[in-house]
Order: sequence, then structure tokens, then C-alpha cells
Amino acid sequence: LKLGPMGGRREWIVSGAAIGLLCLGFYASSSTSLLGGSPAASATSSIRTLRPQRFAGKLGSRRGALNKCKAWIEGAAPVNTKESMKDTTERGYVHLDKDFNKKITILGSTGSIGTQTLDIVDTWPDKFEVVGLAAGSNVELLADQIAKHNPKIVALKDESKLQELKDALAARGVKNLPEIAGGMDGIVEVARYGDAETVVTGIVGCAGLLPTIAAIKAGKDIALANKETLISGGPVILPLLKQYNSKCVPADSEHSAIFQCLQGVPAGGLSKLILTASGGAFRDWDAKDLHKVTLKDALKHPNWDMGAKITIDSATLMNKGLEVIEAHYLFGADYDDIGIVIHPQSIIHSMIETQDTSVLAQLGWPDMRLPLLYSITWPYRQKMPWKPLDLVEVGSLTFKEPDRVKYPCMELAYSAGRTGGTMTAALNAANEQAVAMFREGKIGYLDIPKLIDYTMEKHKNEVVDKPSLEDILNVDTWAREYGATYKSPELILP
Repeated sequence: LKLGPMGGRREWIVSGAAIGLLCLGFYASSSTSLLGGSPAASATSSIRTLRPQRFAGKLGSRRGALNKCKAWIEGAAPVNTKESMKDTTERGYVHLDKDFNKKITILGSTGSIGTQTLDIVDTWPDKFEVVGLAAGSNVELLADQIAKHNPKIVALKDESKLQELKDALAARGVKNLPEIAGGMDGIVEVARYGDAETVVTGIVGCAGLLPTIAAIKAGKDIALANKETLISGGPVILPLLKQYNSKCVPADSEHSAIFQCLQGVPAGGLSKLILTASGGAFRDWDAKDLHKVTLKDALKHPNWDMGAKITIDSATLMNKGLEVIEAHYLFGADYDDIGIVIHPQSIIHSMIETQDTSVLAQLGWPDMRLPLLYSITWPYRQKMPWKPLDLVEVGSLTFKEPDRVKYPCMELAYSAGRTGGTMTAALNAANEQAVAMFREGKIGYLDIPKLIDYTMEKHKNEVVDKPSLEDILNVDTWAREYGATYKSPELILP
């Protein structure tokens, strides 16, 4: 499908069954190439995605007896069940009778997720009330946020800076001081505090697990921006969501896209999930040249402006592997029914295939605010003053299958997911350790998957199939410490 002006007007030029895209659906009844590009590089209407084989080598051979996730499960997101469809409909009816408004708490308010969420609040201050804010150590920015949004409670993880925060508030003339707490206990208190309806979980890493659990137990809905909550803690989080009737709505672009596509799809209607990936910094590199990669190279994302860690994860495509695990826990799909396709333009944020072979996609500019907005307004659609997507301006959309040689981290993630239990926590922690060591110059770029495999290999005989929260946190700590013992054969250090 190509888009362009004809006869002085903007019109659609549609090839074969690709017309389905007009209603956000690709149909698998045609073999016509879609969306421009060469036939080899572009997707056909039967979109080929990465459905990884068992990981070739050590990891593949040892996983055979450990493949636990062979059936679909009830996921964390409120979709795919009769109950969730009824609940979504009832929530939608509420806003037919009264204006939308929401009370929210933001964990990680000074980070990228937090500042972009507050940007949404600033756009519609009469629609949102900020109940609580929690940050790590950025005193000045947190003080600005408190002065502007007047929360009832705030927390600073770095307790040594609490007095500095109070002084900063006094300097800004803040008279109605919020309750101020410190440390992880303070962040947990913010997460479960008061009458906030939704808690945005923007804290990076396993540090976000405890406050997320506290929010769930307090009956809050979760706008999930912390991947580790489900990647590491999925076996613990799923039963808690059900027990406390808490709704978990994804706030990252790929899972939000899937969640949006699933609105209105009845129980049993979903067949497959298709995650799109930009391809990261090295999508145009040959695999044979990756030994030349420097940290500066790895931090050059072609489409998104993100933090260093996630940008490197995008370069290795570990971010997509982690998203596969998160998608399993969010939507309940078996790992064999979750695919990955490279989509360089980052306009289609992900897709679903339904039982009748229709493929539904969510499109938009690469802007994290859109999935964040939907995570705090679902199922309501709030009008925003943002630039609408212009498909004529986009011009063409292309797809290709990921290169397994270039991106071994993907298959490590699939392997860990199929193993289940604490293996996903080991994978996640080992990856964080590997990225940290790469940024510090202690290992080379090609050592990242090797360090992860090194850690998973050690953990294979210690996997806890049905872990407790303590088990998950212990494995997270162990994997970081063990990963730190990896010695790079690629890098000669003084």
C-alpha cells in the first residue's frame, strides 16, 4: 500500500487485499506486497515474523525438559475474558454521563515516564489530580513538580536529601507541604496512599516490584511502565491482580498497541501477537561488523529518544525479547504465538492476529505520551493537541524478519520465557548487569549475550518453578553478582 497525492487531492492507492489497513486490519488472503519497499524487504499480507526455534546450542539443548509454558494463561491485562469485556463496557458507560477525571500517583516522577505523564496532566489539569509523587534523588525537579501539582504525599528514595527537598520547597514558597517520606518504605507508602485510582509505575528495574505490589494490594489500577514487574515478577503479580481486583494496563508503546487492538475482541478471538521492532542502532549493520561497535554507536537510536539502558537493549533487541515475556504475562499468549517483525519506521507499534486471520494494527508517531495517556484514561479517549498521524507524510511502511545471528538476545529471552519460573528474573538481571558493564567499558558489545548465557547456564539447575517474591528478589541479586564475575574474551583490559 502506497500513499500519495493524485490529481491535486490526497487519495489512497491500494494494492489487493491491503485495503484492510484502512480499518487497521491486514488480511492474509492475498500475497500482494504491502506498504512499499522491495518484495524481499517488505512484508506480504501474510506477515512473516520471528517465531524462534529452540535456541541453537547450549541453551536449546537444555530447555527440552523445562518448557513449562505450552498453554495460554489468563494474563494481567483486562482483555480476553467475558468479565474484562463487561468491565470495559461499564467503565466506558460512566463517561457518557459525566466528564472524565482521574486521580493518579506517579512512581518515578522525575524520570522519562514521570515527566511525560505530567506533561499530559499539564495539558488537561482539570482532568487529572496528582495524589502522590515518588522520585529517586532529583531534588530540584521533584520540588518543581510538588510546587506545580500540589500532591498530598511525596517520597524521595535518597533519604539523605530529605532536608534538601524541604529547603527547596521553602525556597519556592510552598506553604501547604505534602507528607514527605524517604527510602523504599516511603515509595511503598506513596504507592498505596489515599484515593488515587491509578498508579503509574515508572521506576526502573526490580526496585519497582515492591511498590507495585503495594499499589495492587491497595486496590489501585496499575499503569504499567516498569517491565520488570511482569518479566521478573509475573508468577507473583498475576494472582495478586486477581485477588485484589486490580487492573493492569500497559503503558509502553508495543503492549499498549496490542491492548488497544484487543478492545472489543471477544474471549477466544485472539490468535497471535506481533511485536514490531525498529531494529535499533545496528539494523543496517552487517553482523560481521558488530565487533567494531563502540558505546557511542550503541547509543544512536534511529527513531526514539530514550535512556541509555533501553537504547542499548534496543540495539541488541533484548528489549523486544523482554517484551515477548511481558506480552506472555499481560495477554496470556503462548510463546509460540508471539512473533517479532522489524519495522524501521516505528509507525505501527504492534499488531494482533485474530482467529479469522485478520491482523489489526495500532499506528501513531513514535511518541511515548500516547500509550501513557491511554494507560491512565482507558477506556476513555481524551482529545489531545498533538500532531495527528499523516499517512501521506509517512509515505511507506516496510517490514522484515529479524536476523537471528545479529540479535542472539532475542532467542535467549524466548528460551528463558519457555523455561519460566525464576529464569526470567535471572535473564533480566543478567542483562542489566551486562549493559552496565558494557557502559563501564568492562566488556565489549558482543559480550552482552555471552554474559547473559553464562548466567542462565549457571541458574539452569536452580530454577524455582513457582517462585515467591523472596525467591525472585534473591535470584535478581544473585544474577547480578554472578554476571559481574564474567570475564570478556573479546576485551583486553589493563
